[in-house]
Amino acid sequence: MINDLPGDLKYTQEHGWLREEEDGTVTCGITDYSQSVLGELVYIELPEVGQELEDGAELAVIESLKAAADIYAPVTGEVLEVNEQLGESPEIINSDPYGEGWIARVRPSENLINMMTPDQYQLMLEEITD
Repeated sequence: MINDLPGDLKYTQEHGWLREEEDGTVTCGITDYSQSVLGELVYIELPEVGQELEDGAELAVIESLKAAADIYAPVTGEVLEVNEQLGESPEIINSDPYGEGWIARVRPSENLINMMTPDQYQLMLEEITD
């Protein structure tokens, strides 16, 4: 029913993911579940490099053929890089949400304490999709 979740990621209740990088930064995006609910993506408004994010505040705005949705920052910190490919081809998120479909790289200014493991996220998905 639910796709396999990458084990090296942490997940949020808002269906975001993040990967802790060796240099202390995090790469973040939305989950396969999130992109499948949204449907075919047609536009994304990316954050600005240098922008300061607050955990739970807007990271990006994404539009699909079905709806528009806010993507929430999984962590407080500074945006270091955005995935410029998504400006031209937001549908990359549909085809590869955990790889080429990443949204931003962030230097977190706090510990990553409110994250779920893949198993915890899987349980949450099972609860909401039953």
